[in-house]
Amino acid sequence: MEIRSVAVIGAGTMGAGIAHVFARYGRDVVLVDVSDAVLKAALASIEQNLGRQVKKGILTEAEAAAALKRVTVRTRYDGHVKDAELIIEAVTERREDKARIFEGIDKQAREDAILASNTSSISITWLASQTNRPERVIGMHFFNPAPVMELVEVVRGLQTSDATVERVRLLADSIGKRPVIVQDSPGFVSNRVLMPMINEAIFCLMEGVATRDGIDDVMKLGMAHPMGPLALADLIGLDVCLHILEVLHDELGDDKYRPCPLLRKMVSAGYLGRKTGRGFYEY
Repeated sequence: MEIRSVAVIGAGTMGAGIAHVFARYGRDVVLVDVSDAVLKAALASIEQNLGRQVKKGILTEAEAAAALKRVTVRTRYDGHVKDAELIIEAVTERREDKARIFEGIDKQAREDAILASNTSSISITWLASQTNRPERVIGMHFFNPAPVMELVEVVRGLQTSDATVERVRLLADSIGKRPVIVQDSPGFVSNRVLMPMINEAIFCLMEGVATRDGIDDVMKLGMAHPMGPLALADLIGLDVCLHILEVLHDELGDDKYRPCPLLRKMVSAGYLGRKTGRGFYEY
């Protein structure tokens, strides 16, 4: 059965992008956040990004307007997610926040609803244990910017059922994404491979092996990466990179995931990348 109604918990950059994708592909979306200001900014971002797709000829003006109308915003999920067939959590990477949300939406959601997380590092099996439906809990790891990036990591927890995996795989196909099914493991595939590269680039900078621009140019010009690792870290958020590396280091117990001291220092200084106007680059 095709999923037609979706709720997204968290209206930050990723939550707004995920809501955009589902609304563009004809799904009714409830977007939930505790902050009216964040919800207002999310709607403005969705409208702006739909406008970009109109200018590029991806959508017509009528299609963009219809997509925007499919998004409803709420400051509480109580009573507003009960009809959703899929609920996606997209809040900050704090275990206690995600645990509280999963426990809450499990009580609110319809019995057959699938509960998903956009987490980039936290165990899906652990999140499932906060609910009474572990067989219907799964990871849907979208990438930033969600309306543009094609990949969705579909993360299978220890108790996730085959039926849940298949429904989510088909859903990802239907919204123009390329689903890759992975097992629940720290960092999944994407961040287990990406974060050590970013971390090593930061070590190279700290040790004076090359300049910031030189490091990024080597990876862009020599390895055909569209963006250098330091610029990419700024896009992701240095605080997010640090958190993921800490999860990898703690859960896998291997010092190759030890976060670079320079990364810790920059996060302590509030230099988090694009979202604060300064990271390895200035914005």
